[in-house]
Amino acid sequence: MAAVAITAAGAMSQAFAQNVNDGMDGYVAGTSGIYTGNPNECWYDDGEGNMLPCKIDTGDTAWILTATSLVLFMSPGVGFFYGGLARSKNVVNVLGMTIIVMGLISVQWVLWGYSLAFGPIDSDANMFMGSLQYAGFNEVSHYAPLGEAGPCADTWSAAYQMNAMVEGDVCSQGWPGTVPHQLFAMFQATFAIITPILIIGGLIDRIKFSALIIFILLWATFVYDPVAHWVWGGGYIGGGALDLNPDLSPSFALDFAGGTVVHITSGFSALAGALILGRRLGYGKVPMEPHNIPMVVLGAGILWFGWFGFNAGSEVMVDGITVSAWTVTNTATGMAALTWVLMSWAHTGKPSIVGAASGAVAGLVAITPASGWVGPMASIIIGIAAGTVCYAAVTFKNARKWDDALDVWGVHGMGGLTGAILTGTLASPHIWDTGDGIGAWTGTAEGMEQQAISIIGAAISVGYAFGVTIVILKIMDAVWPGGIRVTPKEEEIGLDLAQHGERAYVNE
Repeated sequence: MAAVAITAAGAMSQAFAQNVNDGMDGYVAGTSGIYTGNPNECWYDDGEGNMLPCKIDTGDTAWILTATSLVLFMSPGVGFFYGGLARSKNVVNVLGMTIIVMGLISVQWVLWGYSLAFGPIDSDANMFMGSLQYAGFNEVSHYAPLGEAGPCADTWSAAYQMNAMVEGDVCSQGWPGTVPHQLFAMFQATFAIITPILIIGGLIDRIKFSALIIFILLWATFVYDPVAHWVWGGGYIGGGALDLNPDLSPSFALDFAGGTVVHITSGFSALAGALILGRRLGYGKVPMEPHNIPMVVLGAGILWFGWFGFNAGSEVMVDGITVSAWTVTNTATGMAALTWVLMSWAHTGKPSIVGAASGAVAGLVAITPASGWVGPMASIIIGIAAGTVCYAAVTFKNARKWDDALDVWGVHGMGGLTGAILTGTLASPHIWDTGDGIGAWTGTAEGMEQQAISIIGAAISVGYAFGVTIVILKIMDAVWPGGIRVTPKEEEIGLDLAQHGERAYVNE
């Protein structure tokens, strides 16, 4: 109640401060009525003292609205996938953690998450984390795109337009310059939402619901937001700080849709959480098999479907890269599912349907960073690598008795790491007509540098996410009344009844 009251008071105070004259929310007297005053957005003077938003592309905007909805739909898909893999006495808890994280990060992103991840870089300190200029979605226009103003005919997207540009129209010259700034922010919100949801799979059956809420809030603020800023917001990894040779063209790690930002961070954080919490009661002694395989397959299907918004949407416009990303996403996923099934068939003597679903997810994960940089044949290689590496990682984890209950580290952590490294290997300059994306396979000095930058960027993200997660959980466990883990009695009863007083299945 205190947290809700504080948040409400803060929101109301900012809303009160945003009057029609000061420009904080865009209502500036003497303009079109929507000018934000944000120098990073595309506005132009109409010659009469009015600041007007640059043109947007309605087709691109419609696609990104759809892609945003697809990625948001993936979050309940994870809930179904994890819920089916969990034991029946804990499935309500798994679904409950999913929905509460969706709500929590939806609010955190607007209040400060987006600003920390994509806020302007005003000083060297902002190479680590963005400024608070966009806190509360201040200066985030629902009309104007990001970028500098210029003639529409000179834009990147003009080459793909069937209709002729009207002479004198003003468009953004930057990226993403064809959709409103606020839509781009909300597209990124769906990534921020699903990433901590993935971590849940390593914590199930053990963590207190109340502790999870605070952990996710801290994790999103101190792990996800900084790493997203490093890779996509102009920080260390994506802003040129890892450029090993300024005379060569590669200057940043390639992560088209989140292999590093989403999957490496969530996978290695889930492993850290599993190690801090310890093994579940009866681990290795009592059966802990999935309670509902149809639910697992449904969840995997939702993820496969939604991932087209994840990867193809990350171009944030509609062009040849969008089409290529869609194609390689589907191809790598199919190949990884086949690879996992064949490996489990050879290993156990039976083709596992849960394995097919896990393999599909592994393929989706591994192709994510590469989806904008590789072609169909390379995506098959990535699919084979994803199925093989992730299956081996899960087998290794089981042998080490690490109780990452739903294999988040093996599938997302190692799948994301595999994809990040192979992006540096297989990126092709033939995908972009600008020649971007020179992988090590070309045998060039540029390709070797790109490979090295990709490995360094992935390693930094692994170490940071794993280390900071351990620190957060250690501190929380020390100060939380009774610790962050449920009691043995609650664990035995099941978290559905112990934490929520509800059951998934009532046989009366």
